[in-house]
Amino acid sequence: MNSTGPFNTLRQYQPAQFRHDIPAGISVFLVALPLCLGVALASGAPLFSGLVAGIIGGLVVGSLSGSELSVSGPAAGLAVIVAESITSLGSFEAFLVAVILAGVLQLGLGLIKAGRFSSLFPDSVIKGMLVGIGIVIMLKQIPHALGRDNDYEGEYEFSQLADGENTVSEIYRAVVTASPGAILISVISLMLLIFWERAAGRGLNFFKNLPAALLVVVLGVGINQLFRLYYPDWYLGDNNEHMVRIPVFKAGQNVSAIFDFPDFSILKKPAVYTVAATIALVASLETLLNLEASDRLDPLKRQSSPDQELIAQGIGNITSGLLGGLPITSVVVRTSANIFGGGKTRISTMLHGLLLLVAVALLGSVLNHVPLACLAALLLVVGYKLAKPSLFVSIYRDGLNQFVPFILTVVGIVFTDLLVGILLGTVIGILYVLYTNSQATFRVIRDGNRVLIKLQKDMYFLSKPRLKEALRNLKRGDSVYVDGRHANFIDHDIVNMLTDFEAIARTQGIDYELNEIFLKQRLTQNHANLREAITGK
Repeated sequence: MNSTGPFNTLRQYQPAQFRHDIPAGISVFLVALPLCLGVALASGAPLFSGLVAGIIGGLVVGSLSGSELSVSGPAAGLAVIVAESITSLGSFEAFLVAVILAGVLQLGLGLIKAGRFSSLFPDSVIKGMLVGIGIVIMLKQIPHALGRDNDYEGEYEFSQLADGENTVSEIYRAVVTASPGAILISVISLMLLIFWERAAGRGLNFFKNLPAALLVVVLGVGINQLFRLYYPDWYLGDNNEHMVRIPVFKAGQNVSAIFDFPDFSILKKPAVYTVAATIALVASLETLLNLEASDRLDPLKRQSSPDQELIAQGIGNITSGLLGGLPITSVVVRTSANIFGGGKTRISTMLHGLLLLVAVALLGSVLNHVPLACLAALLLVVGYKLAKPSLFVSIYRDGLNQFVPFILTVVGIVFTDLLVGILLGTVIGILYVLYTNSQATFRVIRDGNRVLIKLQKDMYFLSKPRLKEALRNLKRGDSVYVDGRHANFIDHDIVNMLTDFEAIARTQGIDYELNEIFLKQRLTQNHANLREAITGK
């Protein structure tokens, strides 16, 4: 089944697929719930704004998406930008206008087909992004599994906003202050998840059809309540410190007390447009990268439409801003949970959004008994699947030109944040490709005094140092033939260097001949002149 965009209808999906999508949707919902709340906390925004963004990401973006498996919602990578923007614009209501404008910009980017630029990111960087995020997920969930819940769920930067710690120091403090109750809940949850997955892998329908994530949550709640009755010292309590915390709304509560609405008077201030452009750029970048990653993880190897995804994200952010939600992007953690949970179509994404809506409307008081320790177990499994040790070995075998940008992307994500890691890996990857290509552009073949300098491919300025060194190593009495037949393009600097050496060769007693060097320069100039004549530029 191909992803065909907003005109997909539910009728095209077969009921047999729901057997996979329903458990996956439940898994994504359980993962997304604390993440939506955590991102809102990290952003300095109302808790409800994270839930609104999650609901819209599931129902609106999920139905319009260019991907069958991508899951959207509030993104941790935007938390710092959101927090600073709320402060600079003066209020959350003013910030919502920037979210709407960012959505309009994304919609425009999709309509002009800017999504094609996602293909420019090296494959090694996409792999590094997935592995780096997997490692970060595991590192960030270890404290929650040990009962230290000081940091927000969904904050994946190395330096933590919540408590001033970093990833490493937070793990150390978690080990020192470990809670026996949290450890037991997380260990039992992990054992159940591993056992359930292996049983499902053997083809047992009972284990394939019943979502392990739901059982883990029920088990976590049950164990914690047993602690309350029989082991009070291990009891995690039912408070904000160790539990999921959804805002509970009372019957008849005024809508204006629940939702925040945009303050359009901010449109008179230029700062709102700068914020909107920043959000649109960063959110689009994260979305396109995640789309590439989700296609890589898709067992069916479907190709998503990046342009359609930008359109869906734009509509989603416009809707989110109007209803008081945070900015939305496609996010790796929830997408990975969807794929590893067995999701096959966008039904799982939409179901997770529907479940978030039901949770907000009806189940707040129930879900507020769910320990973060059991949800940490779910995310630890997702993180491990993204960062299996075998992936490092496989990519290393592909060669250093793949492994170097891959590992630098991983290190950058783990020790800084997602965008810095991707930028580092991309820059290094491009430089590495340019360097390696420049090393194989020509060969020097010597037979006594006869020397052949064979230009094997296009010659750019990066080849100048090695070519200059080769010319410098020529000896008096050499007969040199420079063959440019196999190069389609020879940079102007290279041509100048080769021709300038003719005078040097005469003074050093070197017989020096150039073949099809000037021809390539003339052809390049002719192509440029023809292009100028056609375009008028």
